[in-house]
Amino acid sequence: MKVADKVRSPCVSICALDDKDMCVGCHRSGDEITRWSQMSNEERREVLRKVAERESKFLI
Repeated sequence: MKVADKVRSPCVSICALDDKDMCVGCHRSGDEITRWSQMSNEERREVLRKVAERESKFLI
């Protein structure tokens, strides 16, 4: 697998966890952020699906 084939991190360089352990910048949990580099592409895609869901709830 080439590096370009890896699913990219949703990090937006606003790194701060709220009281629910969610990053206010990328909407990942502290655990998801910590494990990101060891995750498979499928695991990363699942996290991105969760991030999209969290973002949509955050914007309402």
